[in-house]
Amino acid sequence: MTSLLPLARLAVLGLPVALLACGPLPQPFRGNPGAEARRLAAPPAYRIAVPRPNAALLPDVASSDFAVVVAEALQAAEVPAVAGPPAPLDWRLDIKAEQDGRSVTPAYAVVDADGKVLGEARGAAVPVREWSEAQGAMLRRVAQRDATVVAGLLGRGEAARRAAEPVAFNGSGGPPRVRFLGVKGAPGDGNQSLAMRMREFLSTRGFVVQEGSDGAAFALTGEVTMTPVADRKQRVEIQWRVSRRDGHDLGLAAQINEVPAGTLNGLWGDVAYVVAEEAAVAVRDIIANAGGLGEEAARRNAPPASPAGTGAPAPR
Repeated sequence: MTSLLPLARLAVLGLPVALLACGPLPQPFRGNPGAEARRLAAPPAYRIAVPRPNAALLPDVASSDFAVVVAEALQAAEVPAVAGPPAPLDWRLDIKAEQDGRSVTPAYAVVDADGKVLGEARGAAVPVREWSEAQGAMLRRVAQRDATVVAGLLGRGEAARRAAEPVAFNGSGGPPRVRFLGVKGAPGDGNQSLAMRMREFLSTRGFVVQEGSDGAAFALTGEVTMTPVADRKQRVEIQWRVSRRDGHDLGLAAQINEVPAGTLNGLWGDVAYVVAEEAAVAVRDIIANAGGLGEEAARRNAPPASPAGTGAPAPR
């Protein structure tokens, strides 16, 4: 079993953040996700991300431009949209184009956060010559014209989701649901051990932790960075990022320490336990500060104060 002092500092921060230096291990303190998050009562049901379409028969620059103007056209239609890769709970708009004789027809598919296609539709045909020239005015015209088609797909997909949704997104119908995508970047068994312990501790904090997106109002990702430093040591940096269904980053819990090089190349053991125990409290605070817990639930799920020097199980 690995024997190591726990990672030394955990800070709960609103984004953007500046990571703090190492020091004694305190209880996490409450973050400040900003006025927008404090006003949150019920996160929007979805946000639609429009990544650059690689199969739209357009040059790379024009493909990126098309994603931007499609997102802008959807925003004008009062659809929450953003150009770029999807966040963990985002829906995605896949765009491709098909040539048939002298015309090119754009096609759209709405895909949910779990990869399920919710609907597909085709736009109106465009002459091949115009499409191949990929002028900005033409791309904007197509995006504005087809925004109605895409909005219809989104509306039908949202109606189907609401009909099948067992839990209210604001948590009033049951415990708040968190989509946890696991941990990446750790050596040894760190990714698996940290993820397992985080699931355990979040469950004890009053959350339903799941891999899929259905019913989840919040998402959590973990990332470990190992950096060589002086005196044959490594700087260990663990970041837990919390976002909500509309793609807004609510906060970041960061844990930092320096350890002898190679110490964490094998089993993480008690280190994973202590790290996840502390980080789970910070994650809960971030969500609570964003209005993700009702007052009664917040009081009921508040973790008891731990006596000094406790938290990790005794080494076996």
